Amino acid sequence: MNTAVVSALIAKLTAGCGLVLLLPLLTALFWEEPVLPFIYSMALCFLLAAFLRYKGKKKVINLNPRDGLAVTALSWICISILYLFPYFLSGLLSPLDALVESISGLTGTGATVFADLTVLPKSILFFRSLTHWLGGLGIIVIFVALFPQAGKGSARMIDAESTGPYSSRAVPRIKEMAKALFAVYLLFTVSAALIYTLLGMNFFDAVNHAFSTIATGGFSTKNESIAFYDSTPLKLAVIFFMVISSANFGIYVAAWKRGIRVLWENTEFKVYLSIVAAATILISLNLMLESGLYAPSALLEALFTSASLSSTTGFISYDFETWPHFSQVILLILMFIGGCGGSTSGGLKVTRIILLFKSMTAVLRRKLHPRAVIQTRAGGENFSESMLLEVFCFFFIYTMSIFLWTALIAASGADIPSALGLSIATMSNSGPALGQFGATCNWSAMPAMTKMVVALSMLMGRLESFTLLILFLPSFWRKNGW
Repeated sequence: MNTAVVSALIAKLTAGCGLVLLLPLLTALFWEEPVLPFIYSMALCFLLAAFLRYKGKKKVINLNPRDGLAVTALSWICISILYLFPYFLSGLLSPLDALVESISGLTGTGATVFADLTVLPKSILFFRSLTHWLGGLGIIVIFVALFPQAGKGSARMIDAESTGPYSSRAVPRIKEMAKALFAVYLLFTVSAALIYTLLGMNFFDAVNHAFSTIATGGFSTKNESIAFYDSTPLKLAVIFFMVISSANFGIYVAAWKRGIRVLWENTEFKVYLSIVAAATILISLNLMLESGLYAPSALLEALFTSASLSSTTGFISYDFETWPHFSQVILLILMFIGGCGGSTSGGLKVTRIILLFKSMTAVLRRKLHPRAVIQTRAGGENFSESMLLEVFCFFFIYTMSIFLWTALIAASGADIPSALGLSIATMSNSGPALGQFGATCNWSAMPAMTKMVVALSMLMGRLESFTLLILFLPSFWRKNGW
């Protein structure tokens, strides 16, 4: 690994994240709240950036794959640590709790260690939502979009940070693609904030919830989440934005250039919509038959919760802990799968589910026709054996990690269903789980060991395992190749 190159790029990222803290600082000034936590946190960001810049190369020309992975993984770790300080220096959280809150925000998990959001300063509430928005599209994607001098290695870093097994670039040049993605991201956010305001939220809440929705994060300014507003039009608007944020943002760029038909031709998005529709029908029928809910209410709550958990946003409009077990199992499956590759959603990704299913059918066909040449196709593309192997490896790591986290959380005192639900919720970055860590719960009373486990699980889920796990390979740290 070229430490000088990696240090120089992480220096730029940490300095950029220091500048981001100007926004909550200005919010604190506007509401006449304490500003020192943000000033000190900014100073720490700039000091670290200066140190890394001193150790790094003056000019970054190019990156190899290993350096790109290192920049992505180490910058996410650094920024997660730096962003704990506003919480800690405000005297609101312990260092461990502040780290969990920071990682939950940046990874878009949206679960909180705060027991009561109503007592928090508005600047802290805004900062929480801002971390969602920063981490949702990707720290590096936003950085490349706003600071094009990132170097020719931008593609390496974005590939390491992006979600899904492959990226569909609607624009050939990576910097132009980053700018296009950021433009779509910003447009969706502004649109959501305006519509939420028109539907009854005050402007501050609307901006915060827009950040959380488009980033599919889930932080709210209210303890009751979206349920606080008790508004059907607002719930429908949130559903719409959660669903469109679950699609590959690249297809919106492509649709802008080639027409809206691109959306309907995208196999992954159609499968995702089918999954949400099927889950909504099954859950609403289950709620009507077993819980006695009237059809309109059952359909609305089933649709909202299905969209919320499949997109891994994690907004709550109804306490699904009170729902029948059949509905809860469906919700766990939705969290496990997540949204589309290239979206702000977490989870395994619909793309991988499609490829796993296609691979399974290809294997069965080869059993029937041993001499036939059968390729795995999805979305009009042929997938190589190496790509399919990567998908299978990711699926194995994803599921084995969930079992490992379940065992560690259970060892901390949680029952098995609660531990399993929390493991899926953190690996998929969906937030609310089941049992002890259900929809209406927070993580304030969670044992310290469990907090450390979920912090690692959230980070591993957001970086899709490989980018983080590769840091543990001894060969990764050698100077002269693998």
